Amino acid sequence: MAKEGIHPNYREVLFVDLSNGFKFVTRSCVNTKEMGTTEDGRELPLYKLDTSSESHPFYTGTQKSVDNMGGRVEKFRNRFGKTTTIAK
Repeated sequence: MAKEGIHPNYREVLFVDLSNGFKFVTRSCVNTKEMGTTEDGRELPLYKLDTSSESHPFYTGTQKSVDNMGGRVEKFRNRFGKTTTIAK
């Protein structure tokens, strides 16, 4: 039998992406102060996210590569990437 009072509060939590309103429910130990309602009407603890896989540029395919942004990396390498040798 497990000891009482040492385990985290593991329960279903409603996560909401504040950038686009995307909601999903998963089990978590995260501390919450608010309650939220799911689309099926359940009242669950609510945790607000700044970004999720639905809004992050890496997962949505809108991420821009630094190497392709107007050749800035190549300009930097040409300007500062050359090593100078000191004559003895």
